[in-house]
Amino acid sequence: MSRRVKGLVEFEDDRGETVRYVRHVNGGGLVSPAARVHEEAWLAPTAYVEAGAVVGRDARVGEGSWVDADVVVGPGAVVGSNVHLGAGTRVAGGARIGVGARLGQRVTVAPRAAVAADQIVPDGATVDGRSPRAGYEKAA
Repeated sequence: MSRRVKGLVEFEDDRGETVRYVRHVNGGGLVSPAARVHEEAWLAPTAYVEAGAVVGRDARVGEGSWVDADVVVGPGAVVGSNVHLGAGTRVAGGARIGVGARLGQRVTVAPRAAVAADQIVPDGATVDGRSPRAGYEKAA
């Protein structure tokens, strides 16, 4: 169930709790009131940014992408369409996340590193950018 109030979108989640989002001024993506998204970032209309997340200046988040709780997307980073950034993940400035990628919780993506389309990155991994497909290592 969803409800619209001027500038506010409300949904009932799977637990029956009401979650609220506001539309971002640049692109119209849905942003939790407890998140911070730079006004010069761009969020596709079907992108979601959860509570505690931060999206930096000139970052881009594509259609159907989900920036989970406490995620940081650095300045100029690009998150493709249909991507999930797991809770606590850090995507540094200038990094690129390919279409359909799934990043687990607490993943770190180095500056200007790339995650390939449809790649699955496990919880706690670090993407260092040395190799386009195998450029991550699992945290100990």
